[in-house]
Amino acid sequence: MGAVLPLLALRAFCEAGRLGSLKAAAERMGVTPGAISQQIRLLEDRLGLELLVRGRHGVRLSEAGARVHSELLRGFELIESSLATLEAFSAEKRLTISTVPSFASAWLVPRIGRFNALHPGIEVRVEASSRLVDFRRDAVDIALRHGLGHYPGLEAIPLMAPVLLPVASPGLLAGGPSIREPADCLNYPLLQDSDRSDWALWLQAHGVDAGSEAQRGSSFDEDLLLLRAAIAGQGIALVQDSHVRDDLASGQLVVALDKPWPARFAYYIVTPVERRKRPEVQAFIDWLREEAASFMAGA
Repeated sequence: MGAVLPLLALRAFCEAGRLGSLKAAAERMGVTPGAISQQIRLLEDRLGLELLVRGRHGVRLSEAGARVHSELLRGFELIESSLATLEAFSAEKRLTISTVPSFASAWLVPRIGRFNALHPGIEVRVEASSRLVDFRRDAVDIALRHGLGHYPGLEAIPLMAPVLLPVASPGLLAGGPSIREPADCLNYPLLQDSDRSDWALWLQAHGVDAGSEAQRGSSFDEDLLLLRAAIAGQGIALVQDSHVRDDLASGQLVVALDKPWPARFAYYIVTPVERRKRPEVQAFIDWLREEAASFMAGA
């Protein structure tokens, strides 16, 4: 036998012998039954032996095939186990972080470079999606979520509680009535969150019972969209301070009224308890908390 082992042909023989069907073996290996048959025929021609006996209802092991089939199966199982070990070893230094696009863009991604500098051996992948994470199914290590902290079966670590600020483009405010009190915001178009709840809560917190007036205006699923609409001069947006810091610094937006109000929700680090045993996960959690504490102190 040559130095190059016919691994594909051997695998085709193992699967066909184990399943008793060329079609089932083909489905298992993701090829056609014809490809399985050809590989087995090439192997039999090379060895000069019949390994499988074809019949009306499938295939069965020949006497020669039966002698080696179980050992070959164990060999492929060992190869698969070794590959899984290598993949797990590779994944030990890789972290996947899931969070909503607005938080990823405005807060997390601009800071990731500092974590990379501290831990150059850890590869971080950020998955920006509003879809809820299923830790049993998804290859996610940490989720950063905005909520009340109720995540059954998971560990929820408080990260930070941003406040809501009314912001608008300087051009919009320059051409409209002055805003001295919270109720004055109602003289402008209001840009709403998807639930149309933030403006009502903010006004109520400042003693203004605006009724349905607090829920009028265009609504957006993400703060990023709210900010783009505000920058375009379409109205006043009520957004988290952590999302608007850069736009305020650049002058694209200004605070319409300096009356922040803490939101009901906070950001949480969410992860299965057992994942915190990985040093890489704990290192990222520690770094997140330090960054959040520095950010909140600066705010």
